Amino acid sequence: MEAKPLVRRLSLRKTDVRGSPGYTGSLDGRPVVAIVTGMGTKLAREGTARLLDAVGVAHVLVVGITGAVDDDTPIGTLMLPEVVVDAVTKTEHRPAPLGDGSPHGKMWTGDELTTDLHVVAELRNSGVVCLDMETAAIADLAEQRGIPWSVFRVVSDRPSDGTATDEVFHLSNQDGTPNGRAVLRFFLRHPGRLPAMARFAKGAKLATENAADAAIRACAHA
Repeated sequence: MEAKPLVRRLSLRKTDVRGSPGYTGSLDGRPVVAIVTGMGTKLAREGTARLLDAVGVAHVLVVGITGAVDDDTPIGTLMLPEVVVDAVTKTEHRPAPLGDGSPHGKMWTGDELTTDLHVVAELRNSGVVCLDMETAAIADLAEQRGIPWSVFRVVSDRPSDGTATDEVFHLSNQDGTPNGRAVLRFFLRHPGRLPAMARFAKGAKLATENAADAAIRACAHA
């Protein structure tokens, strides 16, 4: 889902990156290689390592969706954090400036889905503006290799939406593909949630489109 807008806008072609699927193309004459890491820090680190081992990379971009920690940030809002924090080690990673946006706040990366509103409030009070599951791991690996990195993530959900639950999280496989059986069981069990899930899907699609646009625009102006 997160790769589709980039693939479409840049007319990327399928390729192989160390035995895993990827996409290749160009932007303003500069080569582009894109991969889908999958969900969580482990897959993010492994996927990024395969990419960096296979290709000489000048700049790493993380492009995708993120969850807000307040109910005021509109769905579709681009988040450009000043720092990305590893939820386990508390290590802070600072993205390289790219494009015209004004960075603010912290992005919190962890493998656990954060749905407890008290925990969300504590994070918000500490300066966190959004949550994800991959960026800190990608940033850590890029920094170890001396490669600048930037992040373009767009809000797809908020605490009060009630869509970012553990059950909803498991409607996707770890590689990001839909889990068809889980989706069927979910709607058989919760037929009344179809309208809310349709709104969530619409918001997620908007977020992926906006993230791709922001990343492409920033690179084009770099």
